[in-house]
Amino acid sequence: MKRIAIIEDDQDIRENYIDLMQRYGYQVDGYPSRESAMQAFQQTLPDLAVIDVGLGHEYDGGFLLCQQLRQLSATLPIIFLTARDNDFDSISGLRLGADDYLSKEIGLEHLMVRISALFRRADMHQIPLPATQSIIKRGLLTIDNDKMQISWNDTLLDVTITEFWIIHGLANKAGVVKSRQQLMSDANMVVDDNTITSHIKRIRKKFLQIDANFDEITSIYGMGYRWDIHN
Repeated sequence: MKRIAIIEDDQDIRENYIDLMQRYGYQVDGYPSRESAMQAFQQTLPDLAVIDVGLGHEYDGGFLLCQQLRQLSATLPIIFLTARDNDFDSISGLRLGADDYLSKEIGLEHLMVRISALFRRADMHQIPLPATQSIIKRGLLTIDNDKMQISWNDTLLDVTITEFWIIHGLANKAGVVKSRQQLMSDANMVVDDNTITSHIKRIRKKFLQIDANFDEITSIYGMGYRWDIHN
């Protein structure tokens, strides 16, 4: 049984989400604060975390918790579920490594679809690829499917699962324009276009931290993105 952790300081809201997710067959643990969640996570990580941004006296406690979780696991699916749905907070959450950023106004059925999609993707990663597909090279880029690792010019890139599959989707079809919908399919996600755009910005930033001349990801106005090989 998949285990979900929901970190929400409002008890009524937290219990409502726990009841909902339990009806879908998940084991759910609820935590009112970053501190209580981290005490539990130091012992055992959940299979997925749903986090509010504001946690009690900590205005950005959810952001800090996301950072701490990413230090414990680069692959744990993380969803922000919050009333703070402005662009700045959304981009901030994704830059910190979250897989999705949702408003509490989202329908409950839609929420469960997003959660189910992340679990399906996690399960897919347990299926080994044929040996011929284990390593992909595109210029200075190396993708190791078995280890779920990406390197640029022999330097390992620190990426989340979502970022890994977006890069994989682009580079595996280098020179071909991928729409945002196609990238969602590659990453096995159900998100909006702005979320994909934020992930692309974060991915570019990570490459640029390694190589200031990186320009392999090209934006095609009105269509999507393309991986171009310049080296």
